[in-house]
Amino acid sequence: MKLHAVIDAVTRRITQRSAATRSAYLAQVQAMAQRAPGAQRMGCANVAHAFAAMEPADKRRASALDKFQPVAARAPNIGIVNAYNDLLSAHAPLQHYPDIIKDEARKLGATAQVAGGVPAMCDGVTQGTPGMELSLFSRDAIAMATAISLSHDVFDCALMLGVCDKIVPGLLIGTLHFGHLPTVFVPAGPMTSGLPNNEKAKVREQAAQGLVGRAELLEAESAAYHGAGTCTFYGTANSNQMLLEAMGLHVPGTAFVNPGADIRAELTREATRTVLGQSTGGARAACTPIGVLVDERCIVNAMVALLATGGSTNHLIHWVAVARAAGITIDWNDFSDLSDVVPLLSRVYPNGSADVNQFQAAGGPGFVIRELLDAGFMHADVTTVRPGGLRAFTRIPHAVDGALAWADAGPSKDETVVRPAQAPFSTSGGLRLLSGNLGRSVIKVSSVPEDRHVVEAACRVFDSQEALHTAFTANELNRDVVCVVRWQGPQANGMPELHKLTPPLAVLQGKGFMVALVTDGRMSGASGKVPAAIHVSPEAAAGGPLAKVQDGDLVRLDATAGTLQVLVDAAEWDARPLATMPAALRAANGIGMGRELFASMRRNALTAEEGACSWL
Repeated sequence: MKLHAVIDAVTRRITQRSAATRSAYLAQVQAMAQRAPGAQRMGCANVAHAFAAMEPADKRRASALDKFQPVAARAPNIGIVNAYNDLLSAHAPLQHYPDIIKDEARKLGATAQVAGGVPAMCDGVTQGTPGMELSLFSRDAIAMATAISLSHDVFDCALMLGVCDKIVPGLLIGTLHFGHLPTVFVPAGPMTSGLPNNEKAKVREQAAQGLVGRAELLEAESAAYHGAGTCTFYGTANSNQMLLEAMGLHVPGTAFVNPGADIRAELTREATRTVLGQSTGGARAACTPIGVLVDERCIVNAMVALLATGGSTNHLIHWVAVARAAGITIDWNDFSDLSDVVPLLSRVYPNGSADVNQFQAAGGPGFVIRELLDAGFMHADVTTVRPGGLRAFTRIPHAVDGALAWADAGPSKDETVVRPAQAPFSTSGGLRLLSGNLGRSVIKVSSVPEDRHVVEAACRVFDSQEALHTAFTANELNRDVVCVVRWQGPQANGMPELHKLTPPLAVLQGKGFMVALVTDGRMSGASGKVPAAIHVSPEAAAGGPLAKVQDGDLVRLDATAGTLQVLVDAAEWDARPLATMPAALRAANGIGMGRELFASMRRNALTAEEGACSWL
């Protein structure tokens, strides 16, 4: 199928824009790849330190100490970077993965070492608390920890073990700074289905209205989040996994296999085989260095997959940063232009009622990628970690006599969850770029009712999410209202997600009021049915126009026209002074819960549209 004209045009535009930085990046990758392996290049003391704790046989293989073994036959050494902790349900299964990987590596005549661990925090745990203000910048901390892990420089390839929101982007940014290493990402899969997400959301709204108490709410939450694995809604964590499939960085079809599934451990072994160029079935081929693999076409494929599945808006920040790490520059115009033509092929909560297990059962990533390839919306001619290119990622893994095999995803098993490209849920990707005198922003409309795509109402300005909750509890918001929540950007307080605003705003919308949120903070993939103009840039703390807005100003959010305007006389608006962050808020920001350690990141953060990077 011929590539769609808009996909081609956006890719060419990105390639041209990135020519100088991408060329410089690839030159650095090539220079690193041409060096001798660490065990030959480094001093004897360095090598001895690196392999001191290895089992004797592994040590001899990794360092070529065996006098009967030619130096050229030194075994490849895999660096494992692990985001394991047993606080995060999605990461708890990763505890024993290194043992599986080491065992498989030995069978293949290779070695493996845990190069390091990276922090992994959960927005679900920290939501609405001071700890949430570390969340966005934990991505860059994870990238740095990945770099520290790999800086020992004795590795021939790498496996990245991680799943959730900031962890995968952080691992990806970090390993792209070691772009000469072939790298495969290894997930753990989603937890089995518990209390349906729609039912959980109803209990949250009831709690916001005081109709149920803490005991009932905790029971519902615990029934939804009940075991090992990723949360089952299609937020940032599961969007990560979809994008990694579309980029060809997984063993095909690995993303949404449950932790307890019979083939889960075998898929982890297959990741080991893949990074060593010895994957099951088909031709054996060396795994391509990740810096070469992640090119402009690969990034566009990820963007398309995000739009086609109604994925998390967080990736309008994260994948900008990921692309930058590979010398590629993308922006929100690119996302917007792609969204205009990419069809929406799946409905998974909060964009539908299905969870990710139902998505997987209906066809999952394999179905979506095949449909997008067949309709010309993805680049088929990309390199992936497997022989066969992206077509290999249209197939679903299963076991045959104890061995892995892959089969085509086939037709949709449930067209309420996934649909073919010829009959999509929508002919566009459900993402809109908004611009106007309030700045640039994005809105995810794939789950917003069509009669709510345009909201015009007098605004109420809040300096914190707690202030909005207070006003809601006092019944001050029972009207058509645009809630402006400012001082929530990267420079102000680290740009926390504002999920706890969803229940009260949903309650107001449920009462029939026209309601919208406008913020320089984040809402992620869980913003749901309430229209939310998020990531407003420039942020209020950087002198952005949200700092001019006053209570009672008429604000118009128009997702159809792509505008975000305050309807104030232009001369008055231009003359209006910028408000400053309230002194009490400024004094409290960045104090306690370790937030002091992230002060330099807040000072140096780029805008949301530039990836909120703190390392450039």
